Order: sequence, then C-alpha cells, then structure tokens
Amino acid sequence: MQRRLAAIVHADIAGFTRMMEGSETRTFRHLKTAQIEVWRPAIQAASGRLVGTAGDAMLAEFGSAVTAVSAALDIQERMSKFNDTIEPEQRMNFRIGVHLGEVIVDDEDQNIFGDGVNLAARIQALAEPGGIAVSRAVRDLVELRIEYAFVDGGEQTMKNVSRSVQIFHVKHAKSAVPANTTTRMVPQVTLRFEGTDSTKTKHSFEVTLEKLMSRTDGMVIGRSADQCEFVVAHPTVSRRHARLRVAGEAIQVEDLGSTNGTKVGEQSLRAGEPMALHAGDKLRLGDVDMLVRHL
Repeated sequence: MQRRLAAIVHADIAGFTRMMEGSETRTFRHLKTAQIEVWRPAIQAASGRLVGTAGDAMLAEFGSAVTAVSAALDIQERMSKFNDTIEPEQRMNFRIGVHLGEVIVDDEDQNIFGDGVNLAARIQALAEPGGIAVSRAVRDLVELRIEYAFVDGGEQTMKNVSRSVQIFHVKHAKSAVPANTTTRMVPQVTLRFEGTDSTKTKHSFEVTLEKLMSRTDGMVIGRSADQCEFVVAHPTVSRRHARLRVAGEAIQVEDLGSTNGTKVGEQSLRAGEPMALHAGDKLRLGDVDMLVRHL
C-alpha cells in the first residue's frame, strides 16, 4: 500500500436508472461506446489513468489538476458530439467532479481509496448534468481556456465529510476574458457583505458583479456617504476606507490608507496593495467584521 498526491476525476450519469428502465440493452450499448470512444481517448490524451468503472460511474487519476480539468473538459466536449448522434431520451449527461488530494493505492490492483476519492465523488454529485464541478484546491491551480470560466458554487456541506467544501462550476464564459486568466464569478452574481462591530451593531451592503465590473476604477467602502458607494457607519471606519474592484481574474479589495486598517481573514492589507476576495472570506474594516457571501 502506498500514498500519493493525485488529481481525481469522478463521473456519473444523471438519470441513468431511468434510462436503464426504458431500454437496458440500448443504454448499455451507448455506455460502452462512450467509454471506448470518449472516455478512454480523453484520459489517455491527458496522460491519465482510468482506475475503474462501476455501472455508469467512472474513476480516473491524473498527475496534476491542470491535466485532470483538461481531460474533464475534453470528455464533456466529446460527449456533446456523441449525444448529437443518438436519440434525445438516450443522451448521456455526465456529472464530473475533480479534486486534488492524497490517495491510498492498492499495490495489487492499483485501485485508489481515501478522502480524496470520496470528496471527488461528493463534488461530482453537485455538478450539473453535462457539467464539471471542482474543489477550491483545483480552482487555485488551474487556468482555464479563454472560453471557459470558474463560477463560485459556495461552501457546501457534504455527507460524511466533517468540514464544508467550497466548490466551483466550470462553465462557458459569459464574456471574453484575457488569455491565461480564470474568472471567479459571473455578472449575475450578487455579493452581500454583512456582519457586526464589537457592540453587535449590524452592518451590511450588497453589490452585483455586473455593476462592479462596469466600474473600471472600482467602488469605495467607507464612513462618508458623499464619498463612497458603500457606507459602513462606524467611527473606526475611515471616510474612504477600502476599494472593491474586478481586476483580471478576481474580485479584489484594496486598503485606501485607512486609519484602523483592513484585513481579509487574518491577513492585514498594506495600503495600495490589493488582495483577492472570495465568497466565504471575512473582511474586517476597522472594528467591523463582515462575511462575504453570494445571493
């Protein structure tokens, strides 16, 4: 038995039981064809290994998150073409989950086990039919092709997993983005910032990503209503405290030389040095703690 770090791809067909009830023989034939003509070539092209199949489920292992996501995209693109050749009611829409983690390898048959495999399966269940979902560990290491984008799926509680897991969906980009970048969110997303200060007084504001993207100079958070787009009325918050903007691949927050400082999590920001901000992060402005989440 050995352990190693691996990028794990787990896939399952949405509605497979229904398809088998409708026509077992035809469904089985289409599944075998998809395995031979779609899955195996895509995995081999990305230097991966098909670990095994069980009914409509498939498990593959790759040496890196980059090649795993590349193979997942290749599979879905090939499956789209494959589905065009068969009857609508027999089309196979795979859900694919990708995770990067440690696996235990059985020396006898080279099967893989462990939390990494279990998480990939749980993430797969959250993917859309015909779609791909990945863990944050994968998202942080992968730059998508220009026609695709990462969409934040938020923190998810999964069965038999003690901690919540942040997932991201891989989708066709809604608008062009610079080459070699990843888009973390899409325009229809609304961000909500809410929290309290030390006296438990509540503070909150919202902004759509579409509006934030339209402001190339960003939008300012602060105490002064006539100088800021978002007002946090607290004496420890400066008149112009921090700036939110979309820069390249992510939403960023920048301290504007505030008196009492800005933090993301436990990390203090230096004035003029922006930092990426994600759903689930805690943003601290002076004495006000705010949680960032999607609506």
